[in-house]
Amino acid sequence: MISEPTLFAELAPADIQLIASHGVARRYPKGSVLINEGDESDSLYVILEGKVRVYLSDDSGKEVILRTQGSGEYFGELAIIDSAPRSASVITVETTRVSLVTRAGFEQCMREHEDLALQLIRSLATRVRSLTENVRNLALLDVYGRVARTLLSLARDQDGEQVISQRLTHQELANMVGASREMVSRIMKDLTEGGYIVIQDRRIHIPRKLPTHY
Repeated sequence: MISEPTLFAELAPADIQLIASHGVARRYPKGSVLINEGDESDSLYVILEGKVRVYLSDDSGKEVILRTQGSGEYFGELAIIDSAPRSASVITVETTRVSLVTRAGFEQCMREHEDLALQLIRSLATRVRSLTENVRNLALLDVYGRVARTLLSLARDQDGEQVISQRLTHQELANMVGASREMVSRIMKDLTEGGYIVIQDRRIHIPRKLPTHY
């Protein structure tokens, strides 16, 4: 899966709420574009309720989904560090409430809670490692390999079985792995017919270990 880890990936939920408390709460309806790639901004968003999709797009409208995020996660955090234009776009996929934290609010939080600085350094190291793994996946894995790795990264253990609770269309999965919808649909059909995945109530169950090769 193509992903971009958040700067605060290693912070505890209490620290997340601490940062959020230095912002202003706002609510957005489904389909609201919160950030456009290339925008100038100096704020980060902490998701209090709801879900967003982070993506890249080109002039033709083709999208690559970097990740989806929900309550207790963040986006837009790099702008408070380097003041560079936004590196990706963000849209709400359901009604979403966020805490909008400006650079001034973030810096105030850091001054009041200096112990957070070490956690941020560790999180930056996590970001570098994760980006290196993304490059490895794109360079060395074929489409099936990227699909399989994405499915496993999204799955969570439920009663001893791997389940993807997120409702995921073939087009969304294709956008995640940088492939055509037709190719992804063919792979998903073969995995279903082989008994490797089962679709129930629009959730993907993985009852068997996925094959190494397609």
